[in-house]
Amino acid sequence: MKLLLTGSAGRIGRAIHAAAIAQHSVRGLDRSPFSTTTLIGDVADPELLKRALDGVDAVIHTASLHAPHVGLASEAEFERVNVQGVQTLLALARQAGVQRIVYTSTTALYGAAVDGGRCCWIDEGVRPQPTTIYHRSKLAAEQVLAEHADTTLQVRVVRMSRCFPEPVDRMALYRLHRGIDVRDVADAHLAALVADGANFQCCIASGHTPFQTEDLAELWGAPQAVLARRCPSLQAEFQARGWPLPVRIDRVYDASAAWQQWGWRSRHGYQEVLEQAARRSLEVLPLQTDFADRTTE
Repeated sequence: MKLLLTGSAGRIGRAIHAAAIAQHSVRGLDRSPFSTTTLIGDVADPELLKRALDGVDAVIHTASLHAPHVGLASEAEFERVNVQGVQTLLALARQAGVQRIVYTSTTALYGAAVDGGRCCWIDEGVRPQPTTIYHRSKLAAEQVLAEHADTTLQVRVVRMSRCFPEPVDRMALYRLHRGIDVRDVADAHLAALVADGANFQCCIASGHTPFQTEDLAELWGAPQAVLARRCPSLQAEFQARGWPLPVRIDRVYDASAAWQQWGWRSRHGYQEVLEQAARRSLEVLPLQTDFADRTTE
């Protein structure tokens, strides 16, 4: 396919570019220059989008304002980029004869659906409860896409879970229930790009979990017992390193719908996190020192 990849200079965009380039012709658009970027400018600029969409078969739309922009960008700017930008992209993509849009969304929009009194099993049937302008704008963009999807312009939404670099112990544990490798995020987008089925599809992309719904009460109250039963190898790795095991797990993201609908499943689990840390990969942060902890309070 001939693809337009928005946000091509960002972390997710770069991973998708690397995964897609062997099979597809990729045109990158971003406001920041990078080796994966062909066109430089604002993703909500109609004239730039017209040029970017010329001859394109499909769009992978990762560009948006994100959680770190909350408090730095105004709510109006979130609306302009994340919502109005999608509306503009949809209209121009349809004019250009684009056949499919794959949209990068986030599990963060579940927000208050994860409450403070229990471990929550999160799948696509759970109603999002956004708490910030970032969450609200991503959910609004999803709704716009759902309303306009049809047989001529199909839409796939990838609700990706946590995948930014974090301290190795936290990142390894999260890979069991609320985290994902950036390469798996890229593969989920490419699977969604070619998946058949309904005109609009929305799936969670998260690391494959060993946990089951019957574990929820123990995950909240006694997660170490569940880890000993479901993932003893991770428990052994933590104990060998002297790392504390969690006293509570508050959510599990279920990515089984992406397997059923797109044939996608994550490949990089907690062991990969440990191996990346051993290689001093920039994808994983080392354990924080006491000094680092004090300076971030």
